[in-house]
Amino acid sequence: MICETSPVGPLGADATDQAVSRLIWGKAGTLVDGPLHAQLRQEMADYFAGKLTEFTVPLAPDGSAFQQKFYAALCAIPYGETRTYGDLAKELGVSAQAIGQACGANPIAILIPCHRVLAANGLGGYSGAGGIEAKVALLRLEGGASLLI
Repeated sequence: MICETSPVGPLGADATDQAVSRLIWGKAGTLVDGPLHAQLRQEMADYFAGKLTEFTVPLAPDGSAFQQKFYAALCAIPYGETRTYGDLAKELGVSAQAIGQACGANPIAILIPCHRVLAANGLGGYSGAGGIEAKVALLRLEGGASLLI
Protein backbone atom coordinates (compact mmCIF):
# COMPACT_ATOMS: atom_id res chain seq x y z
CA MET A 1 0.00 0.00 0.00
CA ILE A 2 1.10 3.53 -0.70
CA CYS A 3 -1.03 4.99 2.06
CA GLU A 4 -2.67 2.82 4.73
CA THR A 5 -4.77 5.62 6.15
CA SER A 6 -5.80 8.91 4.63
CA PRO A 7 -8.86 11.15 4.69
CA VAL A 8 -10.12 9.16 1.68
CA GLY A 9 -9.12 5.67 2.87
CA PRO A 10 -6.27 3.31 1.94
CA LEU A 11 -4.57 3.88 -1.41
CA GLY A 12 -2.39 1.76 -3.66
CA ALA A 13 -0.85 2.41 -7.07
CA ASP A 14 0.22 0.81 -10.32
CA ALA A 15 3.30 1.91 -12.23
CA THR A 16 4.88 1.41 -15.63
CA ASP A 17 8.28 2.59 -16.86
CA GLN A 18 9.21 4.17 -13.53
CA ALA A 19 6.10 6.36 -13.38
CA VAL A 20 2.76 6.10 -11.58
CA SER A 21 0.04 5.01 -14.00
CA ARG A 22 -2.95 4.52 -11.68
CA LEU A 23 -4.03 5.32 -8.14
CA ILE A 24 -6.09 2.52 -6.62
CA TRP A 25 -8.65 3.13 -3.90
CA GLY A 26 -8.95 0.61 -1.10
CA LYS A 27 -6.27 -1.91 -2.05
CA ALA A 28 -2.63 -2.31 -3.03
CA GLY A 29 -1.59 -2.20 -6.66
CA THR A 30 1.50 -3.42 -8.46
CA LEU A 31 3.73 -0.66 -7.06
CA VAL A 32 4.81 -2.27 -3.79
CA ASP A 33 8.51 -1.44 -3.36
CA GLY A 34 11.50 0.38 -4.81
CA PRO A 35 12.43 4.05 -5.18
CA LEU A 36 9.21 5.09 -6.96
CA HIS A 37 7.13 3.45 -4.22
CA ALA A 38 9.17 5.21 -1.54
CA GLN A 39 8.84 8.59 -3.27
CA LEU A 40 5.08 8.25 -3.80
CA ARG A 41 4.52 6.99 -0.26
CA GLN A 42 6.45 9.97 1.18
CA GLU A 43 4.75 12.52 -1.06
CA MET A 44 1.29 11.15 -0.22
CA ALA A 45 2.10 11.22 3.51
CA ASP A 46 3.35 14.80 3.22
CA TYR A 47 0.30 15.83 1.17
CA PHE A 48 -2.15 14.37 3.67
CA ALA A 49 -0.18 16.00 6.52
CA GLY A 50 -0.57 19.38 4.81
CA LYS A 51 3.17 19.68 4.08
CA LEU A 52 3.14 19.16 0.29
CA THR A 53 1.28 21.30 -2.24
CA GLU A 54 2.68 19.90 -5.49
CA PHE A 55 3.57 16.32 -6.39
CA THR A 56 6.88 15.64 -8.16
CA VAL A 57 6.55 11.87 -8.56
CA PRO A 58 6.65 10.92 -12.26
CA LEU A 59 3.21 10.23 -13.77
CA ALA A 60 2.25 8.23 -16.85
CA PRO A 61 -1.54 8.22 -17.24
CA ASP A 62 -2.98 6.46 -20.27
CA GLY A 63 -5.13 8.61 -22.51
CA SER A 64 -5.70 10.29 -25.84
CA ALA A 65 -4.03 13.53 -26.88
CA PHE A 66 -7.04 15.43 -25.49
CA GLN A 67 -6.82 13.57 -22.18
CA GLN A 68 -3.10 14.38 -21.90
CA LYS A 69 -3.87 18.10 -22.46
CA PHE A 70 -6.66 17.81 -19.90
CA TYR A 71 -4.35 16.19 -17.31
CA ALA A 72 -1.83 19.01 -17.83
CA ALA A 73 -4.60 21.59 -17.33
CA LEU A 74 -5.65 19.87 -14.09
CA CYS A 75 -2.08 19.84 -12.81
CA ALA A 76 -1.85 23.57 -13.53
CA ILE A 77 -4.68 24.33 -11.06
CA PRO A 78 -2.86 25.55 -7.94
CA TYR A 79 -3.22 23.81 -4.60
CA GLY A 80 -6.22 25.20 -2.71
CA GLU A 81 -7.84 26.66 -5.84
CA THR A 82 -10.58 25.35 -8.09
CA ARG A 83 -11.86 25.76 -11.62
CA THR A 84 -15.26 24.93 -13.06
CA TYR A 85 -16.00 22.41 -15.76
CA GLY A 86 -16.89 25.43 -17.91
CA ASP A 87 -13.56 27.15 -17.23
CA LEU A 88 -11.63 24.10 -18.40
CA ALA A 89 -14.01 23.56 -21.34
CA LYS A 90 -13.34 27.09 -22.57
CA GLU A 91 -9.58 26.73 -22.06
CA LEU A 92 -9.44 23.42 -23.96
CA GLY A 93 -12.09 24.21 -26.59
CA VAL A 94 -14.46 21.37 -25.68
CA SER A 95 -17.83 21.02 -23.94
CA ALA A 96 -18.23 21.03 -20.17
CA GLN A 97 -19.64 17.51 -20.55
CA ALA A 98 -16.35 16.38 -22.15
CA ILE A 99 -14.50 17.83 -19.15
CA GLY A 100 -16.79 15.93 -16.76
CA GLN A 101 -16.20 12.70 -18.65
CA ALA A 102 -12.44 13.27 -18.65
CA CYS A 103 -12.52 13.90 -14.88
CA GLY A 104 -14.37 10.63 -14.40
CA ALA A 105 -11.75 8.78 -16.45
CA ASN A 106 -8.74 10.25 -14.62
CA PRO A 107 -6.68 7.20 -13.57
CA ILE A 108 -4.48 9.11 -11.11
CA ALA A 109 -6.95 11.11 -9.03
CA ILE A 110 -5.43 13.24 -6.26
CA LEU A 111 -2.04 13.36 -8.03
CA ILE A 112 -3.83 14.72 -11.11
CA PRO A 113 -6.24 16.85 -9.08
CA CYS A 114 -9.68 16.40 -10.61
CA HIS A 115 -11.12 17.14 -7.15
CA ARG A 116 -10.30 20.81 -7.90
CA VAL A 117 -12.92 20.91 -10.67
CA LEU A 118 -16.39 22.07 -9.64
CA ALA A 119 -19.72 22.55 -11.36
CA ALA A 120 -20.86 26.12 -12.00
CA ASN A 121 -23.45 25.79 -9.24
CA GLY A 122 -22.07 23.14 -6.88
CA LEU A 123 -19.53 20.43 -6.35
CA GLY A 124 -20.12 18.36 -9.45
CA GLY A 125 -19.17 14.69 -9.26
CA TYR A 126 -16.15 12.73 -8.14
CA SER A 127 -15.17 9.28 -9.37
CA GLY A 128 -12.82 8.40 -6.51
CA ALA A 129 -13.99 5.98 -3.83
CA GLY A 130 -16.18 7.85 -1.40
CA GLY A 131 -17.56 10.09 -4.14
CA ILE A 132 -18.46 13.63 -3.13
CA GLU A 133 -17.39 13.07 0.48
CA ALA A 134 -13.86 12.29 -0.73
CA LYS A 135 -13.87 15.38 -2.95
CA VAL A 136 -14.93 17.55 -0.01
CA ALA A 137 -12.26 15.98 2.23
CA LEU A 138 -9.55 16.75 -0.34
CA LEU A 139 -10.75 20.33 -0.83
CA ARG A 140 -10.84 20.85 2.94
CA LEU A 141 -7.32 19.45 3.25
CA GLU A 142 -6.14 21.99 0.67
CA GLY A 143 -7.90 24.86 2.41
CA GLY A 144 -10.51 25.12 -0.31
CA ALA A 145 -13.45 24.44 2.02
CA SER A 146 -14.55 28.09 1.84
CA LEU A 147 -15.18 27.48 -1.85
CA LEU A 148 -17.88 24.99 -0.90
CA ILE A 149 -20.08 27.47 0.96
